[in-house]
Amino acid sequence: MNQSRNPTPYLVFSLLLIVLDQLSKFLVYKYMEPGFSGQIPLIGNWLKLHYVLNPGMAFGMQLGHEYGKLFLTLFRLVAMCAIGWYLIHLARSGASKGLLWALAMILAGAVGNVIDSTFYGVLLKNAPYGSPTPWFHGQVIDMIFVDFWEGFIPDWVPVWGGQYYSTPIFNIADSCIFIGVCSILIFQGSFHATDHKPEDHNDPERFTESTDNVTDTDHYGLIESPENQPINTTDEPGPIPSSSAELEDDETKKES
Repeated sequence: MNQSRNPTPYLVFSLLLIVLDQLSKFLVYKYMEPGFSGQIPLIGNWLKLHYVLNPGMAFGMQLGHEYGKLFLTLFRLVAMCAIGWYLIHLARSGASKGLLWALAMILAGAVGNVIDSTFYGVLLKNAPYGSPTPWFHGQVIDMIFVDFWEGFIPDWVPVWGGQYYSTPIFNIADSCIFIGVCSILIFQGSFHATDHKPEDHNDPERFTESTDNVTDTDHYGLIESPENQPINTTDEPGPIPSSSAELEDDETKKES
């Protein structure tokens, strides 16, 4: 049975990632202009800070429904609680550390975006126009732009043909979810491998340990009498008389 682990380090790790995510979003909101006018290049022209508001899911995806945002936020709340419970359950069950770190990252990403969706519509007043209520309709702040390619998709491509496309813009919470999920998919074999070492029947140490527990009784069939004299408990016969005189003497003793 695997040894139980303390879930606190993994929850603290999630909390630190949540703080980092929210701090980055606040700094972007406070000091950057939305759109291309406020874009800040970091590494060449392919890694940039680009402030946009995301009314939907991770990486800019959306649910096309009047109450889609509300459903999405409620789903995130349920998922956040389920992931948190599952993380604690796995830690107490002695799950792999790698799996627990990955789940901690997924939990941090879920909580980070739940905070945006739940409160930003009220605190930052960024709920989309026409929202039934600012609560649960806040837009997520995205800022990491890995600009590998942008342009119009060829017309012959099904569904998206003729549409303008650019690499998704995301945030630290999205990155945590992505890295956590990919880690589980890639390393799931090692995460679920047993921690028990298979028993080696040819191990000399195993043989030594087994023989160390053998008592003198097992070797010789002897026990100690109350007078501390050894008593033969085996089925071996007593000593054979060496001569006919000794035999006659023994018979005389039996008759008397």
